[in-house]
Amino acid sequence: MSLSSRFENIEMVQHLCSKLLEGRDVPEELRHWILMALREALANAIKHGNQQDTTKHVHLEMDIVGDTLAISIRDEGPGFDPEAVADPLAPENRLKTSGRGIFYMRTFMDDVRFRRHASGGMEIVLKKTLGAVNEKEEDRA
Repeated sequence: MSLSSRFENIEMVQHLCSKLLEGRDVPEELRHWILMALREALANAIKHGNQQDTTKHVHLEMDIVGDTLAISIRDEGPGFDPEAVADPLAPENRLKTSGRGIFYMRTFMDDVRFRRHASGGMEIVLKKTLGAVNEKEEDRA
């Protein structure tokens, strides 16, 4: 689907993702972290990618294949180097109110990949195994 770059659309997409997860044995805490990563990715696409330009769109795909949830989010912005984003855990960044989105996504999801899309913009692909508790979840416990 394609959405205009409005923060109001984030809750709708989170609701759709919740519906996609319905009927699957996904613990409530895991659902929460998936939806948090989705919120961060969408907010980044709207704010940083499309600079809140409502004439630009955020393109979204969500699918479950086997026991893996895959979410693809693409903006229409100029792109960026994800490795150049400051580490939010560095002492000089700890009190900043922004800069944690990518960190959260990498913490909450099993696989996070960025790439410049052939048609322009940045694409992020988030993946999460919905089956048995994995090592990342055990680490958080």
